[in-house]
Amino acid sequence: MAEKSVLFKIRRQDSPEASPRWEEFELAWHAGMNVISSMMEIARNPVTRDGKPTTPITYDSNCLEEVCGSCAMLINGKARMACSALVDNLEKPIRLEPLSKFPVVRDLAVDRSVLFENLKRVKAWVPVDGTYDLGSGPRVTMQEQEEAYPLSRCISCCICMEVCPQFNEHTGFVGAATVSQVRLFNTHPTGAALKRERLAALMGDGGIQECGYAQNCVEACPKDIPLTRSISEVGGAVMKQALGDLFRR
Repeated sequence: MAEKSVLFKIRRQDSPEASPRWEEFELAWHAGMNVISSMMEIARNPVTRDGKPTTPITYDSNCLEEVCGSCAMLINGKARMACSALVDNLEKPIRLEPLSKFPVVRDLAVDRSVLFENLKRVKAWVPVDGTYDLGSGPRVTMQEQEEAYPLSRCISCCICMEVCPQFNEHTGFVGAATVSQVRLFNTHPTGAALKRERLAALMGDGGIQECGYAQNCVEACPKDIPLTRSISEVGGAVMKQALGDLFRR
């Protein structure tokens, strides 16, 4: 082992039903190493700190540049992206755990399909009939583009859901990411065709009324998305539509 080393304590779990355990790994330090590169190094030589052969760590990652959102995990107890977590900036030993509010698949990999089910629930897409040429779409002003761009930066990492006290098995809250995508597609001139359906989807169980405005989401978001503003604006639109529907009866 080199003079300078880095100690990792990693929570392992062989299957969704298995009991978790902890394993320690000691790696030689080198400049610029991050958590994901450390996982790769362990995979090349999966031996624990005490010399016991083991299996490589299972985790999700893809882009390695904080774009895909797949490598979110708990690093020293904080939900963050592993690809941008530089070892030199982390307290030692470095403790790695899977996100706590999602079912564990294995080790640090979790099942985050609940987010995509929520996005389907609110129809988070722009409806376009591709069977024939629709011609040019409606013009979007530069101001509208600038307002929409921050919302489009969502990488589906689920960190906002992990840190949200209202996102749990008791509430079924859809989470800030889904609410923000409703705002994004409702402000698009073509996406607005499904505006009423999206807002109606947020009126039932797990809808926007479950939000407790803790604001953890906007603090933890790695892409600095204005989530609390989205919650505020969409919440107002949901209330307006609900009242309008009430008086139409």
